[in-house]
Amino acid sequence: MRTPLLVVTGVDPVAMDATLMSLSWDLPDAVVVRHRIDPHSQVLTRTVSDASGVLEQEHVQLEHACVGCALREDILPTLERLGRDGRWRTIVSGLPTSTEAGQLTHALESDTRLARHLKLTSVVAALSSTDLSRVLLGDDLLRELDLHTGPDDNRGVGEVACAQVELADVVVLEGEVPDEELALVRALARPDAEVVCAATEVDGPALTSRRRSSSVVRAWVSPALDTRIPALDDATAGLAWRLDLCSPRPFHPERLLDQVERLGSGPFRSRGSFWLPTRPGSLLEWSGAGGQLSIGGFGSWGRRTPVTRLVVTGLGSTPTDLAGAFEDILLTPTEALLDQRSWRVLEDGLEPWLGDIRDVA
Repeated sequence: MRTPLLVVTGVDPVAMDATLMSLSWDLPDAVVVRHRIDPHSQVLTRTVSDASGVLEQEHVQLEHACVGCALREDILPTLERLGRDGRWRTIVSGLPTSTEAGQLTHALESDTRLARHLKLTSVVAALSSTDLSRVLLGDDLLRELDLHTGPDDNRGVGEVACAQVELADVVVLEGEVPDEELALVRALARPDAEVVCAATEVDGPALTSRRRSSSVVRAWVSPALDTRIPALDDATAGLAWRLDLCSPRPFHPERLLDQVERLGSGPFRSRGSFWLPTRPGSLLEWSGAGGQLSIGGFGSWGRRTPVTRLVVTGLGSTPTDLAGAFEDILLTPTEALLDQRSWRVLEDGLEPWLGDIRDVA
């Protein structure tokens, strides 16, 4: 029989610990495992506890202080071991601070050995209500707040926190939250996700019995945005905004380099995919928040028709210039009719972010 698994993520260790503690009280037959990464010493600390107290605390020297190494070397083996043990009815896993759950969920879905013992039922994103809009839409870097996972971790706080909210089945906001910030969280979260304003409002037993649809989650968080983005409800739309910018045309490589700040800088969350005429087969990912932007290769379009689509979300009034910037960076209809051979170049200027053209041809 598979053991239900609840996963807690966040960029605030205090909010995460409050949620883990609340779940442990709500689920007396559960075992809680908390992982923490010290980015300076590259040591992973694992603490396992249940209703009887702390069962183990181990320190693991990582080859690299990164999430991938932590998952491979200790997190996944520990979860599998606890699932095999059979002493507990539920496992609650607190991932290292600033860790996104995507790699873990992918491993649980693709590894048949893990799937025999563990059943992921819910992912919870725990956030503090303090300065929430800055956390989600500000330009702070994780390393500036000592929240990074390793020496090479240059991610923005907003990009990570937004991605955690987007992947979550439940979002916990620890503390009183202004209406506009609550509206922002609801606009970022999956439409069927639950948003609560205190860890004590989380129904632990209900989370263990949920049937989590991995296909629905993937469609919402995938850069390809393989889903319909619903309109914001009336209560949310008056406080937060969302733009769904979409075109079958690719971005122009030179204009993207010259004008990327028009779309990528500002107090908003933007995510999605794009393509370039110089790399027609490559599905390219766009992910940014608060002026911090990441672009990179995500995979191949395969049999899908390439599309450039960005979903942009923010607070207050909808900016009037984003749709125009999006249109300006796209190939014009005339340029889109040019023979594809005219775009066969050795370099397009985006190599530092996307790699060499010959590597993706």
